[in-house]
Amino acid sequence: MSGSLGRAAATAASALLRWGRGAGGGLRGPGVRAAGSGGSGSSEHLDALVKKDKVVVFLKGTPEQPQCGFSNAVVQILRLHGVHDYAAYNVLDDPQLRQGIKDYSNWPTIPQVYLNGEFVGGCDILLQMHQNGDLVEELKKLGIRSALLDDTKDQDSK
Repeated sequence: MSGSLGRAAATAASALLRWGRGAGGGLRGPGVRAAGSGGSGSSEHLDALVKKDKVVVFLKGTPEQPQCGFSNAVVQILRLHGVHDYAAYNVLDDPQLRQGIKDYSNWPTIPQVYLNGEFVGGCDILLQMHQNGDLVEELKKLGIRSALLDDTKDQDSK
């Protein structure tokens, strides 16, 4: 684990938004993808999911309708930074995925955030990274410019 990602995880120890159809055929909101049926909790399947996109979030509910306060906080932090291009997987739709991601990361809670295939942590760590500026730097490494930099620049010019 590199730099501030490693430090953040150690201290307490993310275009692709589109409509898609889940395993049950139900329509899902933007940003939410079905993990797919069969093997959704397998290590190989989860490895593919976390590495498929630059920012991946496993949450309770959807970005448009989070089903717990911690999932909502993660969604709000990403919105503050202007991150809209991320894969979000609703673990409430799939009990195998819910347990599988906990086993995969060796982290007992949801939500879980991955940046560039690396496990960052949950709500508490993402909040800490947001507060201390590490999230801006990690997003920059992914080629994502935080919207907070634009807000700062706008205020400096006033």
